[in-house]
Amino acid sequence: MFQEYKPTWMVSAIYQITPEQLKKHGIKAVLTDLDNTLIAWNNPNGTEELRHWLKQMDAAKIPVVVVSNNNHERIAHALAPFGLDFVARALKPFSRGIKAGYQKLGMKKEDVVMVGDQIMTDIRGANRAGVKSILVKPVVATDGWNTRINRFFERKIMKHLQKNNPDMKWQGELND
Repeated sequence: MFQEYKPTWMVSAIYQITPEQLKKHGIKAVLTDLDNTLIAWNNPNGTEELRHWLKQMDAAKIPVVVVSNNNHERIAHALAPFGLDFVARALKPFSRGIKAGYQKLGMKKEDVVMVGDQIMTDIRGANRAGVKSILVKPVVATDGWNTRINRFFERKIMKHLQKNNPDMKWQGELND
């Protein structure tokens, strides 16, 4: 039952994922959650680390598309400085938004990875869409009120998953 929450990989931060690692695994594009994955939920300005990572992806011709449950206005405002494309109201954990993300790029599900900080929305949605996934630690330790509820259940699910899947450990990069 909990296997639908199991990520393909667990990496401490999205910024540790390199174009070389992605290409090694046949990944041609990154779909990513917005809040607490790409930027802090309460600070939409982003960091220099984010700008550097986006430049790396751009130089390697790996497109990055944000797939978020937020509304269009919130995402457009947060992403304006970065020029990223996005899918709003993705309805994760359903697969609709993730499918829209890779279809927007003209790619197949095998070509993309979904990166997110929540197993109940991002990872479960990726698994439902048949897409590889990367769980990252939240950018900041706090969450919006609606996410705090999910975090309570996530701790229980993660404990179960890690007990039954000893390979589920935080890594510094995508491992085999």
